[in-house]
Amino acid sequence: MTTLRLRPEDPADIGSIHRVLAAAFARPDVATPPEVGLVDELRGSDAWLPELAMVAEYGGEVVGYALLTRVRVRSDEHTAPALALGPVAVAPHRQRIGLGTAVVQAALDAATELGERLVVVLGAPAYYRRFGFARGDRMGLTSPWSGLGEPWQALVLPPVSSGDGPAPTGEVLFPAAWSRV
Repeated sequence: MTTLRLRPEDPADIGSIHRVLAAAFARPDVATPPEVGLVDELRGSDAWLPELAMVAEYGGEVVGYALLTRVRVRSDEHTAPALALGPVAVAPHRQRIGLGTAVVQAALDAATELGERLVVVLGAPAYYRRFGFARGDRMGLTSPWSGLGEPWQALVLPPVSSGDGPAPTGEVLFPAAWSRV
């Protein structure tokens, strides 16, 4: 029986993560997909949260990846922390067997345990709806991508304590690395 292991990335995983991202986001017009560079740039920034960079190891091979990094939500009153999900990737030879779902859920579970309240994503609504994501613009969140409608999504994570209050609303501010994708 093949074993699935979900865990935060380790420095020794970086080469495998590059390969998974490059294969999952491969396009004939680019040698290296921008998602590879995005992860490297985020890894070296203040947005990086190592415990929220999750890999799916299947049969001893890193075949899936889900990354949550720090973003900020600015409202009239203040700026609050939130998370951005992405990129999410599964090696093409291991897609469609639930590894993407498993690694995303592991990342979201870890974020909940850390007391995070809000996650945003730009992606396929049908896929992310299974985790509870809904349109971000309908949740009072704007971003450079909010004009896209349904692909701009957000998820309010369960509060850790009853005093956590509502999730933030306002303009989501992404690290500069995101503007290059």
